[in-house]
Amino acid sequence: MLEIISPAEAGSLHGLFLERVRRTPDKIAYRYFGNNAWQELSWQQMQSEVARWQTALSYLNLQRGDRVAIMLRNCPAWIAFDQAALSLGLVTVPLYTVDRPDNLAYIVNDSGAKVLLFESAEQWLGLRTVREQLQDVVRFVSLDSLPDLDEARLISMAKFLPETAQLLPAAVCRMDELASIIYTSGTTGKPRGVMLSHGNMLSNARACLDTFSVRSEDVFLSFLPLSHTFERTLGYYLTVMTGATVAFARSIQTLSEDMQVIRPTLLISVPRIYERIYAVIRAKLEDGPRFKRRLFYLAVETGWAMFEHQQGRGPWRASFLLWPVLQKLVAQKVLDKLGGRLRVAISGGAALAAEFSRVFVGLGLPIVQGYGLTETSPVISGNHLGNNFPDSVGQPISGVEVRLGALSELQVRGPNVMLGYWNNPEATRATLAADGWLRTGDIGHISDTGHIYITGRIKEIIVMSNGEKIPPTDMELAILHDPLFEQVMVFGEAHPYLVVLAVLNPQVWLHFAHEVGIRPDMPEALTDSRIEAKVLRRIARNLRGFPGYAKVNRVLLLREPWSIDNGLLTPTMKLRRDEVTRRFAAEIKQLYERR
Repeated sequence: MLEIISPAEAGSLHGLFLERVRRTPDKIAYRYFGNNAWQELSWQQMQSEVARWQTALSYLNLQRGDRVAIMLRNCPAWIAFDQAALSLGLVTVPLYTVDRPDNLAYIVNDSGAKVLLFESAEQWLGLRTVREQLQDVVRFVSLDSLPDLDEARLISMAKFLPETAQLLPAAVCRMDELASIIYTSGTTGKPRGVMLSHGNMLSNARACLDTFSVRSEDVFLSFLPLSHTFERTLGYYLTVMTGATVAFARSIQTLSEDMQVIRPTLLISVPRIYERIYAVIRAKLEDGPRFKRRLFYLAVETGWAMFEHQQGRGPWRASFLLWPVLQKLVAQKVLDKLGGRLRVAISGGAALAAEFSRVFVGLGLPIVQGYGLTETSPVISGNHLGNNFPDSVGQPISGVEVRLGALSELQVRGPNVMLGYWNNPEATRATLAADGWLRTGDIGHISDTGHIYITGRIKEIIVMSNGEKIPPTDMELAILHDPLFEQVMVFGEAHPYLVVLAVLNPQVWLHFAHEVGIRPDMPEALTDSRIEAKVLRRIARNLRGFPGYAKVNRVLLLREPWSIDNGLLTPTMKLRRDEVTRRFAAEIKQLYERR
């Protein structure tokens, strides 16, 4: 039974939670792993947890509008703290657990957060290196019990929370009231605090339900961090709206096992997860007998043709008669690894390469790709199951308008558009027009069917010395089809030709180097001319469908992955292009000098 709570019935994000508890108090709200077993919490039990956090926070004499920060992995405490804060009129500031201490300090200080909730002793080791910078914080709260340290503001959850508490009535809240400040990952410069209201996120969650249906009996597996707006709106507020159950995955490393235990019916993910799953499948196929590879690709091609036929875009084929056999021998075995019950998988956060869409859709897993920004709460568009163009990011969701501006920049207006940037009126004016239209910074086009196609970022466009303008993102996605590469970046700004910086996959590199006759562990192996020539040929193969500008003349091969820790990736795993360029400036210079 579908029991959607409308934004009007909710009134606020905390009102949404209270209405859900009232409607289905005994239904299972959350599953999580604790004490070496999977545990369950009903909506009524979650309200009891919210009451404990609310009472504890109320003792701190915080004022309405004060900010409080959350740095936890996905767990019931994240939800309880958020709801308790919202009930008191506080503003939540989510933090990434993997972020660097200096970046955390900047966000906490910029937002003026008074409370910081974190999880473990390991996190405290990082936080204490910047605690002198966090003078506005009146209380650090740790989920784990920590030994007494020389920090009077530090307290464990066990001491902070009362044993029991009654939920206090929430103050009246307007839909346009600030609910959360979510800091963008900052690929260039410092992160910006996106101000989202209760109405922003409530309207966005409700509009998404017109794109894909969610039932109260559905089970979500939550593994994207709740500090990511994509997960927070769709994997948290939307599930409260519908009464679906959320199971919190233990970790990315145990995701495969968790899928088979939880057996989710819906999955919210970023492309990287589908890429990893496909990489495992492809590796097994390469190591297996040839007939299995042929059977697999026959299943994919047949399933894809059936999908196109069902969408009204392709003819009926006699090969469809083989599908029951191919489904049993191939497709269902793959889907069983994902729990066997998935009826829709939602992909967002970055572009999903057409190759991966084709494989999973062909195997019978409907992937619907969407698009959005933190600044739009976040969803702007999404594909419908019955009108699904997997290479697009779908059509605008209900209530959202889109248009193309100068340089084919996608612009958006709707109830999901942010209030502005915290403490940054100049950035707000540059991004958000007085008439409500928001500049996304993304380049795209809109098809005759109204489907949106994103082709690049304005800031990422490479302007070569000959005046050629090149969007690098699609090229990079194509190059990454080759398993030799883990990460790549195309470079050529103000230069006569393009070069590629590429982080190698260690296992594939070993095999590749041996084939060329080079010892892979030798430092000079990465710059060997024979290696570079063969690598450039592999890159050219993946770019053969591109226009003439997509010619790569040189390549810089690297062993060390780009990561959050070394400052080359943001907490949302986006590439810091300027930082990569700065870090490898000397090597890039050599690529243009050495011919």
